[in-house]
Amino acid sequence: MQTIENGYRGLSLLVDLNWDRLLYFATIAAALGIGAYIGSLPQ
Repeated sequence: MQTIENGYRGLSLLVDLNWDRLLYFATIAAALGIGAYIGSLPQ
């Protein structure tokens, strides 16, 4: 049981770290996309 708990905690930490990284890249991609859209609007 202790091995399962330790494995679950390790997996939870890994998911938390990757979720943060995914959110970071998604925010940058969204900002670049919005900037490209605004830059392509006619003046």
